[in-house]
Amino acid sequence: MSVSVFDMLALQHLWSSEKLRQIYSEEQRIQKWLDFEAALANAQAALGIIPKAAAQAITENAKVEKIDIPLMASEIRRIKHSLVPLLKQLQAHAGKEGEWVHYGATTQDVLDTGTILQLKDAHQVFMHELRAIGRELARLAKQHRDTVMVGRTHGVQALPITFGHKCAIWLDEVSRHYQRMEECEKRVFVGMLIGAVGTQASLGPQAREVETRTLEALGLAVPTISWGPSRDRVTEYANLLAMIGATMSKIGNELFNMQRNEFGEVEEQFSDGKLASSTMPHKRNPTAAENIAGLSRALRYNAAMMTEAMVQEHERDGIAWKTEWKALPECCLISGALLEQTTKLLAGLRVDADAMSHNLDKMRGYLLTERVMIELGERVGKQTAHHWLYEASMHGIANKLDFADAMRTHEGLAKVLEENDIVRLTDPAGYLGQTGASIDRTLAAQEAAGWMND
Repeated sequence: MSVSVFDMLALQHLWSSEKLRQIYSEEQRIQKWLDFEAALANAQAALGIIPKAAAQAITENAKVEKIDIPLMASEIRRIKHSLVPLLKQLQAHAGKEGEWVHYGATTQDVLDTGTILQLKDAHQVFMHELRAIGRELARLAKQHRDTVMVGRTHGVQALPITFGHKCAIWLDEVSRHYQRMEECEKRVFVGMLIGAVGTQASLGPQAREVETRTLEALGLAVPTISWGPSRDRVTEYANLLAMIGATMSKIGNELFNMQRNEFGEVEEQFSDGKLASSTMPHKRNPTAAENIAGLSRALRYNAAMMTEAMVQEHERDGIAWKTEWKALPECCLISGALLEQTTKLLAGLRVDADAMSHNLDKMRGYLLTERVMIELGERVGKQTAHHWLYEASMHGIANKLDFADAMRTHEGLAKVLEENDIVRLTDPAGYLGQTGASIDRTLAAQEAAGWMND
């Protein structure tokens, strides 16, 4: 029975990706716990704490396919403990050597280290998708370096930009997310083997060596002290995902708006058979863009729940800790969907340069008043130029004149502007400032950094 958008066959593709569903499957969660138990046993055997035969038996049987998950779940409900039923099955499979299972460890050691192992797997997927998004944005920035469109502030037309400039800004932002994700690795991918209250008393005099050997075998860093009640590591990661999700949501929302019929500046890839409405056969809805824009909301709220889980009592408590079991996997599942869908949206995006050019003319040239004011100010003074252009604009807009004609009919402007000046100053492509140079500089910097290479 499916009860969640993450496991419903009809909806899961919108809320998660196949790779992340595999990483966060119950089977993988259990396997990470078993990986911990095997690494612990091998570390202890190497130090002479438990018999080598015990470590071998535990390792050979630490396989999720040997676990009866329905039975484990039934026992969890019966005894009210999340790990012991699994340990009992592992112990049974290991035979007489099973007495050494979980020797000196506590439940949170297993569950937290398992969480970090899953997070590390998810991290590799996220980094791969960020690189792919970077490549798509770089391609669009380069391809549309000189594709002039209107820039908008406060939702309305402002000054000319290029579509490549918009994409280069997104690329620059994504590159910083990639850096943040790289920088957090040494802080986040840290395991734990600290015992009941963090003192490692149950692990004996070789506790530090056992911990180091166990965690290094799992590919994780070793903490300097218990982080059982210190949830900043996983919370940092969740909030990084929330920031990345906000950027993807911004991109999705922007491309959603640019697909409005009134703009028509871009269109997401359309495939045969794609249906937009059960009653309106003509519609081509921006479903990919709107899904990306919406997913980030759930991600941000889950990240907020992770922040709440930082407030722990004493050496650890389940009130806050158990909320992570819901919030962190959902953060990762949603992030997988966001990144994968953004990559596909950008890869299939169709840019309509003609529509962009048409939209530049909707204000009939008035979006270039700043350009005229700047140049005219050198001749008559900035304040005078501003006043004349204000008069010409108000008169022209009221009388439905183009900006060029409004300047031609203004007494002051007509005296100082030649016809070739008016034509030149009302060409949007002539007022792009450092747009091209900014795009080139951004592309060069990102390519030199090499982070987009797979």
